[in-house]
Parts: sequence; structure tokens; C-alpha cells
Amino acid sequence: MGKDTVSPSKRKSQTRPERRLAVGADQTDVDVVVIGGGVNGCGVARDAAMRGLRVALFERNDLAFGASGNNSGMIHGGLRYIRNDPEVTETSCRDSGHIQRIAPHLLFRIPFIVPVERERKIWLRLIDAGLEAYDKFQPLKRGKPHTLLDPWEVHQLEPGIAGDLVGALTFDEWGIDGPRLCTANAVDAEEHGAKIHVGCTVEQIERDETSGAVQAIRFRDRRTDEPGRVTTRAVVNATGAWAPITASLGALPAQRALVRPGKGIHVVYDRRLCNYAIMARAVDGRDIFIEPWQNMTIIGTTDDDYYGDLDNVVATSEEVRYLVEGIARVFPSVHQARIIGTYAGVRPTLHEYDKSESDLSRDHEIVDHAEHGADGLYSMIGGKLASYRLFSEEMVDILARRFDAPLKCMTHISPLPGGDSYVDALGLAERLEVDAITTRRLTYRHGSRSLRIAERIERNPAEARATCPCEPVTEAEVRFVLRNEFARSVSDVSRRTRLGLGACGGMRCAARCGALVAEECGYDPQEGMRMALRFLHRQSRTRVCAMGPEQARQEALAIASVRAQLGISGQRSLRAEDQGDLLVTQPQPEREPVVASATPPPVVRKASG
Repeated sequence: MGKDTVSPSKRKSQTRPERRLAVGADQTDVDVVVIGGGVNGCGVARDAAMRGLRVALFERNDLAFGASGNNSGMIHGGLRYIRNDPEVTETSCRDSGHIQRIAPHLLFRIPFIVPVERERKIWLRLIDAGLEAYDKFQPLKRGKPHTLLDPWEVHQLEPGIAGDLVGALTFDEWGIDGPRLCTANAVDAEEHGAKIHVGCTVEQIERDETSGAVQAIRFRDRRTDEPGRVTTRAVVNATGAWAPITASLGALPAQRALVRPGKGIHVVYDRRLCNYAIMARAVDGRDIFIEPWQNMTIIGTTDDDYYGDLDNVVATSEEVRYLVEGIARVFPSVHQARIIGTYAGVRPTLHEYDKSESDLSRDHEIVDHAEHGADGLYSMIGGKLASYRLFSEEMVDILARRFDAPLKCMTHISPLPGGDSYVDALGLAERLEVDAITTRRLTYRHGSRSLRIAERIERNPAEARATCPCEPVTEAEVRFVLRNEFARSVSDVSRRTRLGLGACGGMRCAARCGALVAEECGYDPQEGMRMALRFLHRQSRTRVCAMGPEQARQEALAIASVRAQLGISGQRSLRAEDQGDLLVTQPQPEREPVVASATPPPVVRKASG
């Protein structure tokens, strides 16, 4: 571990003595600015606000835009790390238990089956031994102990599993909706006094010319192009894979917050194809999986070094084929199922040279840039979704010592919004006279706060109609997230509700959602239409890499139908829609990409926060 980083296990001894500052004692606008609206940044904002610090969070895109919203959808303990990184397994399992306590409505059990072919019989004992060690951590996250299955039992549980099996083993994990977890932390942070600025890019971290200490940040609202300045005494760089770029905004070399970005993609199917998650091996021997996730099926994941545009990460046809062919060896019926999309994210892995991607540590570190002459600037590097709360607590512990804040961390016992009580989905369906599936999905996403949406429907029954029939999502929920969860566009609504992520790809709901966004946010109706088109374009890009000839023809027909419904045709549409809107064929000028790199560009124009 380098001298510029702070190990979680040694943080108290290695962290330099902080210059004590009383909370709010100086004339700064806030005590802490957090850059980055992923789960780590939102977790820091929540914890710091709960401890009485004045907090402002800036996110240039949207909450959960990066890895927090584009992962495997699990808070898993990290079985793969138990041999070389047992601390990561232990902390992940422990924090998984805390997350279950504070957000019980967002969790669902995902049991895994690990089939073992007869020709690899010795692996049955080896995996059994590894899972026996993993069982010691299962009580931390309310997981069940592993079991050994014979071939008959395997096929009783999952008839679709193929191959000459000697048996299989099971282990327990938990699924979660990452964007919902991220949003809940941001909402709670705001309710404790934090200021959340979504769609605002930080352009500069100002430092004192003499001491080098942080003194302010300069930002720009990406929608209105209005600039702003916020004075502060601490800045937390929680921008994940963008961390080197963000550090350079404070006139630091990008190497001071170095990460090794790793791309992971997932393939999404239109329904649940299996009862249990199933482990498989890809052609290169890497572990991959197929899992039932909410009301669909996901297969994942790849792990490759990434040097491309961090704002434009998409799956390729080669990556999709790599995953599908690997799963098909164990679960052949996947070839007959319909792929409705893909998604991709970039892991902000701790940087190590001369290691394969799969061997990199999933631990986390906090870089105190005071050693580099930038007192008050910190970078959060690495980490996992499963241990975000612990990572955030460690960061805020440092801030609390700096500002002499006396309150202790309570994020492990204080419920997130919606997690304070149980809501009976069937009873709510009867009360609202709507389909039980609608209320089941609503109570999953919002927990006890689904009752606030129910109150909207009772005041205006017309809002019970489904804006998105596939998920389903009601008009009342769309309006609720626009008013209460920092959503500003169709894509933002989609992250919070899964609108448009089902079988239709948004073709049945994007235009209606765009009209609601325009109405709620005070935009021109044409702007709502443009937002809908941008969303549809983004969704079509996630599908095209996974299409066969027949599905491509169906896609072309569906797009033509949508263009006709929206009144988009001919050259008029090419002139009417601005850059980035879709369902048009005219190539757009290339923009400057935000690239994952170990060195900063000559002029840094934008960062993640």
C-alpha cells in the first residue's frame, strides 16, 4: 500500500492529525462539498449531514449514473475474495447486514447453484471447502449455509441446467436495486440539511495560493449554463472511475488519485428464465452467472481494463456473445430467450500493475491529499456496493475529527427513507383498486413512502393509470420522483422507477413520461419530447449489440412505428432535434470524451461531480 493512501485497517494510525475546525465556525458556505452522486458520495452526504455538518453534493450527470447504477444488482459478500482478500468478504457481509436493516424493502434473496460436471469431480470438494469457510460469514448478512446437491436434486430445483453433473452446491446472496439505494441516501441527506445539486458539473477546486488548502469549488449548471461558487473547508472526491480527473481540478496530478477502471457488462432478458441464480464458466475459465433479478433475468459479467469515454460506456456484440455462449453451456435455453437490452459500467478498482483484472483487490482506500499540499481534499478510491456504508462512515469519521463534530455514526441503525415500516402490497392494491403487481413493485421501490404516492392517487384517481405498463409505473409515481427525488428527465425517472427498461424498451411510455417531465419541471413541451427521444436512442443502443437478424428487423419496424406516432419523419426531424437526440440517422459531430486515463489531459474541462 502506497504512502499516499490510507488502509481501512490502519486508518487511525496513518491519518495525519487534523487541524480542528468547529462546525460552521468560519464564514464558508458549507463545511463539506461532496463531488459525485454515486452510492459512496450519497452515503458520505447522508452520514455527514446526520452528524451535523453542512454539506453540499454535486453530480454532473444523475444519481447512480456510473457504477452504482450499472452493476450486478447484488450486495454480495464476495465469495471470490475469501481466499486472497478475506477482509473484503467480512466487511461486505457485515455491511450487507446493515443495509438489510436500514432498507429492508429493497432486498430480495438470490440463492445460487454451482453445478459441477463429472469430469471436474475434484472441484466439488474444493468448492465445498470454500463454501464452508464462506458459511462463517453468512450470519452477518442473514444468509443460509451452503448445501450439497446430487444431480436429481439439481434438476428438481432447476430443470434447465444441462450437462453430465456429479452434483452441485448452493450459497446465498441478496439482490438490491442500486439506483434506489443511491436515491434513498440522497433523499435522506437532503432531509438532514444537505444540499443536493444534480446536473451541476464542478469545474474547479480552488485552493489557497499560500497554504494550498481547499477554499471553494466552482460549478456550472449543465442545463442553464449558469456558473456558481461554493466556499468550503473540505472537498470529498467520490467520483469513482472519474477520480483522477476530479483530482486534477484541484491542480493535482491525476496519479494522486489513481484507479484502474474495469468495464463490466450485463445482458438483460425480458422475463425470469430460472428459479435460482446459476454459476457457469466462460471460455477463458472466468466465473459468470445468470440470475433472476426483480421481474427479469440478467447474465454477467465481464471484467476488462477500460480506457474509453466514461460518460459513454456501452456493451459490444463480442462481450454479449462471450457471456451468452458461456451461460448456454450450462443453461442452453438462454438461446431461445429474448434479449431486451444490455448495460455497462466501470469499476473504480484500486490500481495495481502486473495483475489480471479478476485478481485486483475490491478493497477501498481514502487518499488524504494534505500530503500533496492540498489540505482538506480527500479522494475515495475503490470499494463495492455491498460495503458503501462502511466506506462512507470511514470517510465521515475523518471529517468529524477535522471539524470536531461530536455525533457518532448512526447510518447502520437509522432507516433509509421507506425502510422504517412494512407496507402490505395486497392491502394497498385493494385500497387503491389497482392491480396487485403495480402495488408490489411500488412498495418494493419506495417502502413505506409508497403510502405518499397512494395518497396522490386517492386525491386524483386518474394518476393511477400506468405510464409504463411493462414495469408497471403509474403516473403518480412519475410525478412523485420528479418532485421528491431529484429527477429532471425521462432517463432520470427511468433510473428511479425502471420505466422503459422492460420489453418495449420505452417505446410505449417514453413520450408520455416526457410530457409529464415537461409539465412538472416547467419545460417547454418540445423539450419533453426531446428528452423522450434521447431516452429511446439510449435504449436502442443497448439493444443493437445483442440483436440477431430477426430481432433487428422487428426493431426497425418498431422504430418506424414510434416515429410515425410522434410525428417524426423525413428531413424535418433531422433539423428539429438537437444533437444527441435519436431515432434519426444523421451522424452527429464527435464531442470531447471523458476518458479513463492515468494522466490528465492538457486542459481539464469537466469532471464527474
